[in-house]
Amino acid sequence: MEVRELIGKITLQENVSPIERNKISGTFVIHIPNPLATYYSRFTEVNRPNSIVFVTKDAVSFEKILRATSKINAQFDYGISGAKCEVMIGKNKYSGIRVFGIKRYSNIDTIQKAYKDSGFDFHKNVRMSKGTDALIRVNKFFNIIDVEEAIYRSPNNPDRFYFEVPRYMDWPEFRELTFDIKNNISVINYDIAKGIFYENEGITDMLRVIKPNISVDMVKTIREKYLDRLS
Repeated sequence: MEVRELIGKITLQENVSPIERNKISGTFVIHIPNPLATYYSRFTEVNRPNSIVFVTKDAVSFEKILRATSKINAQFDYGISGAKCEVMIGKNKYSGIRVFGIKRYSNIDTIQKAYKDSGFDFHKNVRMSKGTDALIRVNKFFNIIDVEEAIYRSPNNPDRFYFEVPRYMDWPEFRELTFDIKNNISVINYDIAKGIFYENEGITDMLRVIKPNISVDMVKTIREKYLDRLS
């Protein structure tokens, strides 16, 4: 099956925590947990970070992040991916580099120093409690496989699907609809986020859903609930 690579944006809400060690002293580094960490931890004893955000002093371009990440991978062979990221905590908005694929917590400071050597300035440390609620927006590349019309799957994670929705939802509307749907659907224990794909024809609004052992029928059931409310 053909894998398509698209660029887009994903918006999600998670309880994030600060990284206190294995970082450049005095900087602000955030850990975004895997939304299904409890499930996946049953199958591995390896304690590794999910996504790390190196909060920068100022907003930085996606291009600069991609160039630096490519240079770091060539130098260290870490196989990480970097993306532009915004994190909203309360009324405060922070910009940064979202890094996925770090295999050990002990590698965080080495990778952060490599970004610093590439010209990034980091935000001073901010005191934050573990499990702080945050709204996260990430500009990134998506690899997808067409499954059915308007439904796509990740080629690297069979538990991750995307489906198109007919129009844009702001975060309050998405949150309200999601709360209602999750209380009125047979499919349970799934994580959902909203996003967009940038394509030649323009912007495609989509939702990303993750659930262990999810089936296409489950995805279709979830999608139909959103289509009913968005029509």
